[in-house]
Amino acid sequence: MVNGWIILDKPHGLGSTQAVGAVKRNLREAGYGKVKVGHGGTLDPLATGILPIAIGEATKLAGRMLDASKAYAFTVRFGEETDTLDLEGKVIAASDVRPAPAAIAAMLPRFTGPIEQVPPVFSAIKVDGERAYELARAGEAVELKSRAVTIHSLEITAEGEGEVTLVAHVSKGTYIRSLARDIAHALGAVGHVTMLRRLKAGPFGLAQAISLDKLNEVGKGAPLEHVLLPLEAGLVDIPALDLSPEQARAVHQGRVLDGLPHDDGLYWVRSGGKPVALVQLSGSSLTVARGFNLPDVAE
Repeated sequence: MVNGWIILDKPHGLGSTQAVGAVKRNLREAGYGKVKVGHGGTLDPLATGILPIAIGEATKLAGRMLDASKAYAFTVRFGEETDTLDLEGKVIAASDVRPAPAAIAAMLPRFTGPIEQVPPVFSAIKVDGERAYELARAGEAVELKSRAVTIHSLEITAEGEGEVTLVAHVSKGTYIRSLARDIAHALGAVGHVTMLRRLKAGPFGLAQAISLDKLNEVGKGAPLEHVLLPLEAGLVDIPALDLSPEQARAVHQGRVLDGLPHDDGLYWVRSGGKPVALVQLSGSSLTVARGFNLPDVAE
């Protein structure tokens, strides 16, 4: 059995589904057979950076990874706005306004904290059962509702002629391309994203990421353990509780545990150092949110 995470530093031009396919192919070529694989948050083909790929029992945490906050570096080039809000689209608006660095810096507090934003029409959001980008590509008018998101932090890291590079730490559901569009509009300009790199997704950062070349070495015989993180690597941002073997068996059987002297909240529980389940503690009673079927646990 293979369970855990591969954190791919996704290269430019590779889609998230293609990245999952690459992991499946390499595991198959390495002799692991059919393994359940999923990703923890879509990353545009034109973007690079952190793409958490869950394997085996870790796929039960992929939904939690979708809800995690993320950090991005991105460059906004002023002067033209495209229909996709990035380099891929066609120009739909132009302006001679090139905001000064001081003006950009002064504007950023308006886009920090809880904000409303309208997602790009070229996005995977469903409209009447169809993906918005499919409707947009077909030439149909797409109207998307604004949504509430949170920009935890936003700062300038580099400045160039007619462009600026920023780093943003954002809540789930935030579209960086929309953020770039709205910042440009607030400055009386237009712009689009020319570089987008995900630096962090939940607990995972670039220090844990591997290249596509490194992944492909697994299919050629390199040890999987050199690139595979354990399932619990996706749980380091929540507290852990240790269970006795008897308690672990009860959790595996779906029974409620009572009398636990801990604060209410979300925890992950382990026995013998191995993850047993993601649990919710309420009023000293423990209920299972997601159970993990790992070998040698509560056998």
